[in-house]
Amino acid sequence: MNKGLVYLIGAGPGDPGLLTIKARKVLEEADVVVYDRLVGAEILAMANPQAEFIYVGKISGRHALPQEEINRLLVEKAARGQKVARLKGGDPFLYGRGGEEAVFVREHGLEFEIIPGITSAIAV
Repeated sequence: MNKGLVYLIGAGPGDPGLLTIKARKVLEEADVVVYDRLVGAEILAMANPQAEFIYVGKISGRHALPQEEINRLLVEKAARGQKVARLKGGDPFLYGRGGEEAVFVREHGLEFEIIPGITSAIAV
């Protein structure tokens, strides 16, 4: 079985027009979309409609899933050969814990690719 791939994607500050072309292409082809609270419906609508959508958002100390479970989820889906789009508001590495997810994926023998997003601090 082919191993899948985890894409750590920055969704930008919310405007779908600021999403990169590469990010959109990966979303259109994804088998699984794992997304945070700050990712808007317009951006999610760009994803493959047959994809499995998994909400993992966090707000004020309340987590849909703890970070450790998010890490395991990414590995589990990619290990099944699925193309996983890990979609984060802004940029995956600026307040986004993308580094932890990348390390966890790599420690489990899987590959990842980073698709940066525009952080809201420079989107104006």
